[in-house]
Amino acid sequence: MALVACALGPAAQVWAQQAPAELALQPSPRLRETFPPEVRGDLPTFVEGGNVSGRTGLETVIEGDAVLRRGDTIIRGDRLEYHQPEDLARARGNVRINKAGNTYEGPLLEMKVDAFQGFFDQPRYRFLRNGAYGQADRVDFIDNDRSVVRNATYTTCQREPESGWSPAWILTAERLNLDNESETGVAYNAALRFFGVPILPIPVLSFPLTDKRKSGFLPPTIGVDSVSGAEVTVPYYWNIAPNRDATFSPTVMSKRGLDLGGQFRYLENSYSGQLDANYLPDDQLRDRDRWSYHLRHDQAGVAGVPGLGLNLNLNRVSDDNYWRDFTSRTTTAGSLTERLLASDGVLSWGAGRFSMTARALKWQTLQDPQALIVPPYDRLPQLVGRYTRQELPGGFAAYAETDYTHFRSDRVLNNQPNAQRAYTLAQLSRPWQAPGWFVIPKLQLHATQYEFDAPLLANGRTSADRSVPTASLDGGLVFERDTALLGRNLIQTLEPRAFYVYTPFREQNFLPNYDSAYNDFNFATIYTENAFGGNDRIADNNLLTLGVSTRFLAQETGAELARFGIAQRLRFKDQRVVLPGTPPVTERLSDVLLGASLNWDPRWAFDSTVQYNPKTSRSIRSTIGARYNPGNYRVVSAAYRLQRGFSEQVDIGWQWPINDLWGDRGRDLGPGRGQGGGRWYSVGRVNVSLRERRVVDTIIGVEYDACCWIGRVLLERLQYSPNSSNKRILFQIEFIGFTRLGTNALGTLRDNIPRYQFLREQVDPPSRFTNYD
Repeated sequence: MALVACALGPAAQVWAQQAPAELALQPSPRLRETFPPEVRGDLPTFVEGGNVSGRTGLETVIEGDAVLRRGDTIIRGDRLEYHQPEDLARARGNVRINKAGNTYEGPLLEMKVDAFQGFFDQPRYRFLRNGAYGQADRVDFIDNDRSVVRNATYTTCQREPESGWSPAWILTAERLNLDNESETGVAYNAALRFFGVPILPIPVLSFPLTDKRKSGFLPPTIGVDSVSGAEVTVPYYWNIAPNRDATFSPTVMSKRGLDLGGQFRYLENSYSGQLDANYLPDDQLRDRDRWSYHLRHDQAGVAGVPGLGLNLNLNRVSDDNYWRDFTSRTTTAGSLTERLLASDGVLSWGAGRFSMTARALKWQTLQDPQALIVPPYDRLPQLVGRYTRQELPGGFAAYAETDYTHFRSDRVLNNQPNAQRAYTLAQLSRPWQAPGWFVIPKLQLHATQYEFDAPLLANGRTSADRSVPTASLDGGLVFERDTALLGRNLIQTLEPRAFYVYTPFREQNFLPNYDSAYNDFNFATIYTENAFGGNDRIADNNLLTLGVSTRFLAQETGAELARFGIAQRLRFKDQRVVLPGTPPVTERLSDVLLGASLNWDPRWAFDSTVQYNPKTSRSIRSTIGARYNPGNYRVVSAAYRLQRGFSEQVDIGWQWPINDLWGDRGRDLGPGRGQGGGRWYSVGRVNVSLRERRVVDTIIGVEYDACCWIGRVLLERLQYSPNSSNKRILFQIEFIGFTRLGTNALGTLRDNIPRYQFLREQVDPPSRFTNYD
């Protein structure tokens, strides 16, 4: 019969009795992961063991399977003494502490329970958050969050049963300072050994206990680039404040020199942003200074004005060759190695039905003498006002938009003058909608006025204006029926739709084109009034669009399992308004637009859009994509894109266990945990131009998961001109729960392989009750 003692509060009475078998700790629906410091002193203390003796309010002695519990702390031992006035516990023989899931085992413990201050001789320890463990000569507990471990070892490699086993990697240190509040560790006189070989001896080493941010040097990255040579980066992370941080990333390039890179991030209640910058003084390959910067800033409530917002997206590089020399340089907003870089600033305001924006947009065009780009127009400035009202008397809805833009660019390359353009759109509609049908008649008026800074070549005019009305009628029906297919109960819809638009011809072909282009021909644009995007061309139309779609929905969930659609335009007269250099549209029947998507099985996904020409019996444009994803770490995606006469490409990406080839399917441990040790994974993405019969971009690699470490090797080839490419070798070793060494191979895989999954990623932090005594 076990003896039980319980002390309620630090000065409460201690009682002892022979406990009946049914007296035990009961589960609570309100178990807490953590206890705030202000309530710890009021938590009850429970003790139990084979024999309990002591004096009320002074000391308690438990012998034989002794246990002391308070909050998230449990102490076990052969003998345990608890002195209540000092809140001091002494334990000897097979001592074990469980502190919120972190465990320590050894022969001798002395500790103040509430303050968690004391020492543990010759402990073995294991940490819940990352599964790391080790042993030491002594652990000194400073408080609930901090401890100092003397002559310590640290690894996440779990012990194997075979004799002579030793961990694949282990960190040894004269002293380890562990801080669970900041979730970081600092090792002094440390050495990291990999299969017994010291690979990272260092006097002081700071490392994360979790993924929480901390100041300090990050693991160095090493890579080989066919243009820049060997590259070594030693980043330093500065955790300035909870809402600000910076990373300094100096990189030594064997063929270029020292590149000074950095990133600064900030987050406030009303604004946030990020600045990325690089400076390479005296590039040895280009014999000049190289630099780049990207700034992203988003703010709401500027100067305390409600509804006023500011958005900045600024990008600049030093020279025209930057995009080909630094092909891997990207920011969170996109790539700094594209040939068109936008610097865009928008000041916006909205209140109720009104909104206004003021914008300044300037482009940097990185020119290649062998492939010149016609630069887009800067907008310095652009002012836009909008008014929307959905509930006018009689069920009418109104919309108005006015736009003033000053367009500036290179006159020689664009072969037209710069201009100031004022544009106004007024729209009135009367929607009728009900379950199963809708009808929406709409009237529009487009009015535009131009002032040019040089006479037009067509007629010598320095100004022009244009007014174009448009009328449209949109209507559709929605039918539903219950059905069954392939053993599933479904709801099938049938949704015919008709859209008629009439816009009379107004001569516009003599006008310069600053921002108009043909809309992409798809199911979103085929039911719109204007064939052009932008405001320099308003298509003259007398056409009817007819289409029908059908959807299959799961009766239980309403999820869309399949969709099929078809649409075509019937033109009653030629479209005479065109873009420069293109002929009038004379075909009475447009190409047929076909679309299909399938999600019948969660493992498979299929989506396609085809623009088909009935006269030639050929597709003009096709986009077909498919994905097979039968489980974690198994995904293959493929896409086929055709634009007849211009390009034809196939894009394939994958992540797949190589062990499947010899029947080793591994274990489904869930996302972020891999599929077991000793497994190889193939990863990659290949883009092939069928028109040119060559591989454009390639990333191919392997990952090896050894449970406590992961190795990665990638080969990357990026094409930046018909005859030139950049090649890199990326290799990385990830010591699970400790650090990564090598290049940022994970970032390359995440950015390039659709649905790539990290082999190790903490999805949810473990509960202390998963390791509860």
